[in-house]
Amino acid sequence: MSTAISPPGAADLRPGDSYVQSFARGLEVIRSFSAQAPRQTLTEVAGRAGLTRAGARRILLTLQTLGYVESDGKRFSLTPRILDLGFAYLSSMPIWNLAEPVMEALVDQVKESCSAAALDGTDIVYVLRVPTRKIMSIGLGAGSRLPAYCTSMGRMLLAGLAAEEAEQRLRACRREPLTRHTVTDVEALVARVQQARRQGWCLVNQELEEGLVSIAAPISGRGGRMVAALNISGQANRTSPRLMQETMLPPLLEAARTISGLIGA
Repeated sequence: MSTAISPPGAADLRPGDSYVQSFARGLEVIRSFSAQAPRQTLTEVAGRAGLTRAGARRILLTLQTLGYVESDGKRFSLTPRILDLGFAYLSSMPIWNLAEPVMEALVDQVKESCSAAALDGTDIVYVLRVPTRKIMSIGLGAGSRLPAYCTSMGRMLLAGLAAEEAEQRLRACRREPLTRHTVTDVEALVARVQQARRQGWCLVNQELEEGLVSIAAPISGRGGRMVAALNISGQANRTSPRLMQETMLPPLLEAARTISGLIGA
């Protein structure tokens, strides 16, 4: 569904004291697994990671020895131990321990699901979610990725970047019409990101999935830099965009300010 871009300058990096190529290749092997490719042959892993079969095999066997990958003799898959890598990030960021009770209180108030996400390349990565009911066909949890261009949190997070960088990321991503409402034109997307920057919040109506409407607000760290976004999601047939803006935006903004204040403290 989404395409991540390489970190700035990654294309210019070469093996040396500051860049370990084998480690980078190992991460590409891990990233080759997804909901669309949960179990892969050696050839498939090599192709998706851009490696030779021999190189992919060495990395897979290393990961298998460490317990991060398992194999039935033909296909490879990740093991639950891979979650340790994600939990290391979550446990190192006490912000989310502070944010969870605020999000739970917000869900109790608005009776809709609430999520927090950070920006990673052209994607958003969910770091915390407090659901009320299943409202999406996509199963979401910590670590789930969605494209930034068509999500409220994604556009809000892009609004936290310099205008040139936000446009660069929009141009770099694979922009697909996921629904009949999805905006894919770069200039139109830039205008919506600029609007989110001006007003301090962002609403997206049925661009990620038919019937899904969401609204997002920024979470800022020390110095006012945006570190994450907070959103409320609901069904359009139950909560119209106008109703969401009128009744849910004020408590959402208040929750985002509360979490930002906790981070700053």
